[in-house]
Amino acid sequence: MNEDTLKGKWKQLSGKMKEQWGKLTDDDLTVAEGNSEYLAGKVQERYGVAKDEAERQVKDFRDRIDRQY
Repeated sequence: MNEDTLKGKWKQLSGKMKEQWGKLTDDDLTVAEGNSEYLAGKVQERYGVAKDEAERQVKDFRDRIDRQY
């Protein structure tokens, strides 16, 4: 799923993101609005994981979503 498609489905996907990353706030997701890099930064910040781990989690999430859509 490319960034444009992700942005278009953002409201639908934000619920799934909150299931995966419950520490993210609605504001975090609103500001992220399809920006995977920003989302990875917030995952890194909220969960105290390394940057590459946060990026991997976001990539894995996007890959799962791609298979569903």
